[in-house]
Amino acid sequence: MEEAGTGTRTAARRQGRRMRAPATLEKQRDRRPAGRLTRRRIEEDREAAVFREVVSFTPDPLPVRYYDKDTTRPISFYLSSLEELLAWRPDAEDGFNVALGPPECRQPPLSSRRPRTLMCHDMMGGYLDDKFIQGSATQTPYSFYHWQYIDIFVYFSHHTVTIPPVGWTNAAHRHGVCVLGTFITEWKDGERLCQAFLAGDEHSYRAVADQLVLIAQFFRFDGWLINIENSLSLAAVGNVPHFLQYLTSQLHQQVPGGLVLWYDSVVSSGQLKWQNELNEQNRVFFDSCDGFFTNYNWREEHLERTLGQAGERLADVYVGVDVFARGNVVGGRFDTNKSLELIRKHGFSAALFAPGWVYECLEKGNFFQNQDKFWSLLERYLPTHSICSLPFVTSFCLGMGTRRVYYGQEEAVGPWYHPSAQEIQPLFGEHRLEGDGQGWVKTHCCLEDAWNGGSSLLIRGLIPPEVGNVAVRLFSLQVPVPPKIFVSLVYKLEGPSAVGVALELTTGDAGSCHVGGISVLSAETSSRRSPRPLRVPPTKLAKWVGRCGQQLSGGWVQRCYEVILRGCLLQDLFVNFSRPPGSQKEENFICRLGELQVVDANSLLTPLPQVQAVTVSHVRWQPFASKREGGPAGLRLSCTLHWAYLLPRVRCFRIHCCRGSEGGSPSSGPSQPGRPRLLGLAFVNRYRIVGLAVAAAEPGQDGRVEFLVEPVPKEGFLVPQAEWGKAAMLYSMPRT
Repeated sequence: MEEAGTGTRTAARRQGRRMRAPATLEKQRDRRPAGRLTRRRIEEDREAAVFREVVSFTPDPLPVRYYDKDTTRPISFYLSSLEELLAWRPDAEDGFNVALGPPECRQPPLSSRRPRTLMCHDMMGGYLDDKFIQGSATQTPYSFYHWQYIDIFVYFSHHTVTIPPVGWTNAAHRHGVCVLGTFITEWKDGERLCQAFLAGDEHSYRAVADQLVLIAQFFRFDGWLINIENSLSLAAVGNVPHFLQYLTSQLHQQVPGGLVLWYDSVVSSGQLKWQNELNEQNRVFFDSCDGFFTNYNWREEHLERTLGQAGERLADVYVGVDVFARGNVVGGRFDTNKSLELIRKHGFSAALFAPGWVYECLEKGNFFQNQDKFWSLLERYLPTHSICSLPFVTSFCLGMGTRRVYYGQEEAVGPWYHPSAQEIQPLFGEHRLEGDGQGWVKTHCCLEDAWNGGSSLLIRGLIPPEVGNVAVRLFSLQVPVPPKIFVSLVYKLEGPSAVGVALELTTGDAGSCHVGGISVLSAETSSRRSPRPLRVPPTKLAKWVGRCGQQLSGGWVQRCYEVILRGCLLQDLFVNFSRPPGSQKEENFICRLGELQVVDANSLLTPLPQVQAVTVSHVRWQPFASKREGGPAGLRLSCTLHWAYLLPRVRCFRIHCCRGSEGGSPSSGPSQPGRPRLLGLAFVNRYRIVGLAVAAAEPGQDGRVEFLVEPVPKEGFLVPQAEWGKAAMLYSMPRT
């Protein structure tokens, strides 16, 4: 990681020129529900499609695999048996668990020979609060945010087929990290299962492989860790290489960039015998798939022997590290750096098993400090990767918080956890000036304040008297710069500090870069232009630009720039802190970053599609007694919204409701103008509304509740309410 201040500037000049902004300034539609629509669309009014419903308290249960049985909230799920796996077919209810898209473009690509870092997430059996697809009100959840250090994320549990909860897939893909599920067999039941599909002819194991490929393809994750932890018959173990070869080839055809990894457990004789290395007893499995994940009880001599077996595929050997330090292992816990030092010394990839140890075993109140400490100790052994696509927009939200904020305005108070809502995270850590200088900058996440979401990036630092500024690199990019880009930074300084805050971009000549690697760029091959304040913006950015250069609510400031560069590569994003004019003393500062945007100007000229065909289905009613003594009785409404929209165009959807809810007086006609109330976020073309309080309709009259679907474009601008999708429900009580 780059150092701050003078050291950072020197390193940046070797790679290209840094440009400082002056401080003054997949086209696939989501599947429509195959099941019966329980509403009847009766009319179109000027505001919304309208559906009619007669209130009924008759139970209408939803499939327990897909919905929480107590709340009917959609949940991620697993498969527990071979029979369930072979019987699975894509269903309308599966749509909630489909990821928003594939991994973002990254450099170097995963296929490069650079040693990789795999994180295997195993926590208390899996499917905890992360199973709730639309989020939960968890107060102290586990959150991972050091994504730029890892290349592969494995979601692990002891269920036969572990399908990663979609929140993890969305968060990982946003950072260019691929996601694997787990196929595991264990104990005597595992022996019987393997005998059933491996000991017969090719039809049996191909059927299992085809299902695994279909599941990864449908839910949009990237492959499988195969973990056979039971003995196999000679007939079964003889077919394992054929199973792996077929699974790998089919996955590569159907899932671009897909991976199949094998865990070090069974040997070629069929015995369950962990080797802690790659050798002649397990080499046949390594040769049949994309990689080999070793067991954890290795010593350096195991790594030395593995060198002779791996050949040119050193990066395809993932040496396992149990962060819990169970058994006879090297390192683990806060000594995991000792494991990484040996692994990297020999050129292998690393597989960190259960780094959630910092959450499970240490004080929850110090979780963020402990997690930052854990990853900072490994930093020197973890090469980062770069995002290589625009738009690049982040509010630094962790996908959790103690309240919800939207462009500086508080929307709701209370804990929330929604992994899909995690935005791109920066490089974290402490950066010090080279030499004898005392300057430093430290970055860490903070839930105390936010501009958009639940958290912001807190930057603390010190500018010593002998230097004029310090800087910190937040993101590594490899983006060919379009002719014109718009850049925005939202920040605020805490306390009385008057330091200058400026965004810096490092650029280089795109012609000197090549696919599969990052060339070192010199100053002579770089091209530099100065950003200028944005004057006449595109219509889509009117609200965005309206805030530029102004003091916003909560003390936030937004700076906006227009940058014109040709033939360049955008490499890094820095924030620079400079001492106030005339100051000669040591300057301490605390700065919060609320949002960073880099947008291709041409993308803003493309019309956005509108949210269309909003429908209502799977309606469930429950009686609701008012908390106020003598207050009117009400209803609790649960239902599912569907709509049509091109998913590659959005970051998410914000779902709102309008008047007629929460015990208000429903109108029999179109709702009166009012501020919509946020219900939640969706990352697919559907949303399950659960337990919404609405007023009971008067006898002979209709109640009305309206739903609005607000698309949030990847570019980060606000879509006018007139362009949101809308649907209304008229409901009446049954005649007695």
